[in-house]
This record gives sequence, C-alpha cells and structure tokens, in this order.
Amino acid sequence: MSEDPTFDRLTEYVEAELGFATSYYDDSYLDRRVSSRMRRTDTDTYEEYHDLLRDDEEECDALLDAFSVNVTSFFRNPEVWEEMRPVLRELTDDNRRVRLWSAACSDGREPYSLSMLALDDPEIDESRVEITATDIDREILAAARQGVYESTRTTDIGEQLAPLSNYERFIEREGDQFAVTDAVKERVSFQRHDLINGEPKSNFDFVICRNLFIYIDTEHKLPILRTVTESLRDGGFLVIGKTETLPESLKPKFESVERRLRIYRQMDTSDKRG
Repeated sequence: MSEDPTFDRLTEYVEAELGFATSYYDDSYLDRRVSSRMRRTDTDTYEEYHDLLRDDEEECDALLDAFSVNVTSFFRNPEVWEEMRPVLRELTDDNRRVRLWSAACSDGREPYSLSMLALDDPEIDESRVEITATDIDREILAAARQGVYESTRTTDIGEQLAPLSNYERFIEREGDQFAVTDAVKERVSFQRHDLINGEPKSNFDFVICRNLFIYIDTEHKLPILRTVTESLRDGGFLVIGKTETLPESLKPKFESVERRLRIYRQMDTSDKRG
C-alpha cells in the first residue's frame, strides 16, 4: 500500500471496476502512468481523477492504454538475438513444427524480429516456424497486425535490423513509414492474452517474455512466470529480460543456455499442467 490513501482507493477502483490488476504492479510505475493522465485531463488530485473515471468511459480506456507496457524495438539487445540463432537452428532441425510464443509482444516488433531471423538464417528451416504473439492491449494488437511503423530521428531502422544479412528484403518504405513484408507477417498470429489472470498455454518450444517483470510487483512475478513456464513443452526454451532473474523456486526447473543473456532450457516439467 502507498502512503496516500486516495491513491490506494483509485488503484483499487481500477482493479475492481476496470479489470486491470493494479495490485500486481509497482506503485511507482502506476503513479507515473496515472500522473501522466492527470496532466492530460487537467486534474490536480487523485481523488479528482478518481471522480473523473467514474463519469468518463473514454478516460477509463485511455488509462488502461497508459498502463499497457509498450516500449519495444526490433532486435532489442542484439547480442541476445545472436544467441537465439543456434537455439532456433536446433529446434527446426528436429523435423517438426516449431511453436514460438512472444508474450507481452507490444506493437509486434519482437515477434516480427523472430520471423525475420527465421527467414534470414539459412540454417533455420523457416517453413517449420509458427509464432504466436500476445498482449493484453487490443489496440496495440490491432496496430501490430498492420506491421507499419514510423521512421523518426530516434528510429534508425537500418541500425535496428543490423543483425540481419539483408534487412531491406524484409521491409517496404513509403515516406516516413516502413512496413514489414507479407512474408514476415504470415508467420505470426496475434492473440489477446492476460499474463496475470489468463491460463497458461501449452506445448510451446520457445517462449520470449522480456522486460515485463521490471514493472511488476515482486510478489506477483512468480505466478506470471509460472504461467509462462507452464506453457513450455519438456525441454523448451525461455528467454527473459537481461536485467530480470528467475525466482529461486523455478531455477531447479531450468538449465542455463546463456546465463548472462537470460536464456534457459526447461529440464523437469513433470508437474506441468496440460
């Protein structure tokens, strides 16, 4: 609980009435997002903003959008992606369909990076690769399906796609926009999924869930990670953010493929559901 009871009442209302699990998130993260909406709506106190939410459905939607974590880029932390290459090579060498899950995928750049990597690497059999991308935010998922992005002074697409041998074949440029090609998009399917309240999936060979847990309250990281890890098949691979760690209770279930880059392989999943 925070030191301000009006802030606590506000976040309790959001969880109870709007369905966003504020209790799973750090107060500092929630406060930054709420304060941003308060500035935009010219409200001065948490209590005043709470009243606004009761009366304004559009502002409720705007706040839920603000809570969604949508910071991403293509091939974020390139060294991690280089270590993913041999993993994908190994998986597709097994003469079967390979199922990948990009959890909390935001605007699609992470799953599209996976698709590009599979298409780019001659030792990865891209015909076997099937990518599921999920997020809680319906609007961001709709944008992700389009696969269209803006070029800005801070978005150097050539630099972001540098891990690829010939990135130009994966994008189409038009003015200040660029779009991923159909060949990249056709390997990715987008779905809405709530990692906090949703059920685990099943039989994924490879799950990427990166840079989400830095926003999540400590006591709730474990159940979310259990949802993710229970979605892996025996021997499946997990990648989390470089600054994130596996809880002690989950470490015995995994061996490190590349400890520094947080790439793991599940060992014992005998207690996994479904």
